[in-house]
Amino acid sequence: MSPNKKIVLVTGAAGFIGSAIVKKLLSENCEVIGIDNINGYYNPSLKEKRIKNIEQTAQNNCWRFCRVNLENAKKIDQIFEEFKPNIVINLAAQAGVRYSLKNPTSYIESNILGFLNILEGCRNFKIEHLIYASSSSVYGGNKITPFNESHSVDHPVSLYAATKKSNEVLAHSYSHLFQIPMTGLRFFTVYGPMGRPDMAPMIFADAMLRGQAINVFNNGNMSRDFTYIDDAVDAIYRCFLKTPYPNIHFHENVPEPSTSFAPHRIFNVGSNNPTNLLNFIELLEASLGVKALKIMKPMQPGDVQETFADINCLKDWVNYSPKTLLDSGILKFAKWYKEYFNSSYYQRG
Repeated sequence: MSPNKKIVLVTGAAGFIGSAIVKKLLSENCEVIGIDNINGYYNPSLKEKRIKNIEQTAQNNCWRFCRVNLENAKKIDQIFEEFKPNIVINLAAQAGVRYSLKNPTSYIESNILGFLNILEGCRNFKIEHLIYASSSSVYGGNKITPFNESHSVDHPVSLYAATKKSNEVLAHSYSHLFQIPMTGLRFFTVYGPMGRPDMAPMIFADAMLRGQAINVFNNGNMSRDFTYIDDAVDAIYRCFLKTPYPNIHFHENVPEPSTSFAPHRIFNVGSNNPTNLLNFIELLEASLGVKALKIMKPMQPGDVQETFADINCLKDWVNYSPKTLLDSGILKFAKWYKEYFNSSYYQRG
């Protein structure tokens, strides 16, 4: 399938991954309609900057932006009716594991009700392919690593993880009932320039540049499969080019969780190279040119000790292979962050 002339609806278009895939699609001659509510979960100035960057990239009226909540079913239906997208990439969600302990309602409204409205749009307007964001958090209390798509995801340890697991189940049911091709992507700790301020790279960088201490949970005995933003975008785009189909070898007596008799597939998107948190901090120190003041703390509720992505399924499906090593990615992130930190866009939220 050629992406040329495709009309693509991207939700979460002002977000970190969403804005990056929008720019990629525009560079590939797609027409893109972006949806985002630009909420205040973190400082909206960064979201506004991402949209401004997209507008500077877009040419020939190939970009439209709609500021709307996913849970507004009427507005979502109107957007599908007006723009008639061929493909939908759903990246909008209420993010964050720890915030779900404080404001659970926002996760149900955005991640479940909002996702249902997207599924209904795909059903009613005969969408060719839905790609949606899941998360490595669905692996929950699993201890066997690397995490493989065949592993159980029935034991989430946070509400955020539970909503992402729910997305996968809802997507599969719609894919089966209405024969809508769907691809679910379990992202593993995506980082890089223009990243989320609520995640470790920006939290640490901000504190370090201000001479403030950083909280290091579980006394640093944690590791993450950090995935550079360009690799995450490459995974999405490769899946965008390949429409899923039913697995003709699917055995219902021994069901494989990541494939189906429906045109539905699930893949890990990671680097397949977990890094200890203390090693990550050392790389950030070297790239920023400052030392971190560390406060060791116990594990937080809802957190997991390790994430580690088995990416063989995605490699076999679309020949995905991450290109950016962590030291190179952190260097790029640090260079951008120092400029952002000193720019007029930066405001303490």
